[in-house]
Amino acid sequence: MRITQVLLFLSIFISPLLSAENLKNLSTADMQEKINAGALVIDIRTKQEWQQTGIIPGSHPLNFFDKNGNSDPEKWVNTLQSLKSSPDQEVILVCHSGNRSGRVGTYLSSQLNMSHIAHLSTGISSWLREKRPTQTTCTTTQPC
Repeated sequence: MRITQVLLFLSIFISPLLSAENLKNLSTADMQEKINAGALVIDIRTKQEWQQTGIIPGSHPLNFFDKNGNSDPEKWVNTLQSLKSSPDQEVILVCHSGNRSGRVGTYLSSQLNMSHIAHLSTGISSWLREKRPTQTTCTTTQPC
């Protein structure tokens, strides 16, 4: 089990340095266009972060890392797939600053060969700086 965690860590934190060409970096304006076009927005932050700032309207809170930095990528990907309306639906990942979403997005596109993956490259912090709307985290994937 420990070896699996080390390999996951290496693939998530080292692979962005090697290959990030499949991951699309989005600005807040790009993000709004993608949302309007039907993209699936996944907020990978922690529950505490969701509660502190709210989430982008229509997004799904689905944290990738727990508070200790651990993850269960197989379970997470299965949940992600169940949220998609079609196999080719674009998925946009959101975190606080764009770092975690960039690493997870690169992992999905490079290591799992998933297509149509993007992330808000400046995170929800830029969304909030621009005074764009947020909502509480009461959703189907995150009850109140």
